[in-house]
Amino acid sequence: MAEDPTGTFQVPLWRAIAVFRFASMAYVVVMVALNLTDYAHPLGAIPALAVLVGWSVAATYLYARPAWRGWPLFGTDLAVTLVLLLASSWVVGRTAIDDGVPSLAVAWQACPVLAWAVSGGRRRGAIAALIVGAADVTVRAKLTHASVTGLMLMLLAGVAVGHVARLAVESEQRLQRAVELESATRERERLARGIHDSVLQVLALVQRRAAHLDGEAAELAKLAGEQEAALRALVGGRAPRPRAGPDVDLRTILDGYASPAVTIAAPATPVRLPATVAHEIGAAVGAALDNVARHGGPATRAWVLLEEESGTVTVSVRDDGPGIPAGRLAEAAGQGRLGVAQSISGRMADLGGTADIVSAPGEGTEVELRLRVTG
Repeated sequence: MAEDPTGTFQVPLWRAIAVFRFASMAYVVVMVALNLTDYAHPLGAIPALAVLVGWSVAATYLYARPAWRGWPLFGTDLAVTLVLLLASSWVVGRTAIDDGVPSLAVAWQACPVLAWAVSGGRRRGAIAALIVGAADVTVRAKLTHASVTGLMLMLLAGVAVGHVARLAVESEQRLQRAVELESATRERERLARGIHDSVLQVLALVQRRAAHLDGEAAELAKLAGEQEAALRALVGGRAPRPRAGPDVDLRTILDGYASPAVTIAAPATPVRLPATVAHEIGAAVGAALDNVARHGGPATRAWVLLEEESGTVTVSVRDDGPGIPAGRLAEAAGQGRLGVAQSISGRMADLGGTADIVSAPGEGTEVELRLRVTG
């Protein structure tokens, strides 16, 4: 049987259903052979058994391939079972069934219930059990304790197997998150060692050598010390994060970037967002403006436009600089310069938003940050 790469914890359950399908098929064949003389139309059992055996082989083959486990297969599996159950009222006869003769499906009728439960959990398993149980009741002339007991057992099986399947999926998701976290931790430790042996030592050296000087050298020493502390906190996993407190007005954060070279345009009404979201958007805008100042020159001007419409917040950063040559962003990312990839696009992706960059040489650059805000 093919392995399921997206649900390895469910593989044993699908295998168990395949084993149960063939075991119950053999049981049906034995029951038909033992009770054939009691059937109302014995010859009708031959095509019924052919369908049952043929579908058992086909269903086992199809369910073994994860890509085919969809509604067409689940629906067909249930439909074949219902046809065999309903055919029992003619082949076996209602009177014989009420006298204790098994229907054509017997235990085999639980196969689609188990398949539905493994694929969709308790609710889907219960639905399939009720459908099959209702069909089983209709082939009987009268409702007995035995028929009700069979329905309840099938319902309990669907719920129990569905619960186990859902637990398997959740366990696999937790394991995947744990593996990703461990991998990220190891990568951070590796980067921390490299940064400690290079960047941090250089920043510490700059701070010590320039601390006793005056003017711009002293300011450089102060900045080096601040960046060293921030970088140590980052690689050590202690980087400060904005507090989750009450909502803040995004306009106040963007107003902090206003300058003679940067014009801020915002609505007259507050644009309130969770504090963490607002600060991350503000940081993305700051990264975009930093790129304008770094690559555009002192004469370059920038405009920041904030809009809110139909639950979507849009911040556009436009400039009249030289623009970005085609392929330059991909080239910069390949060189390890991740200002746009991480500080802008990465931040918006983490928030569930988007960052679109439109630029051409000589025509300036526009960065559009868009985020859908749920109420």
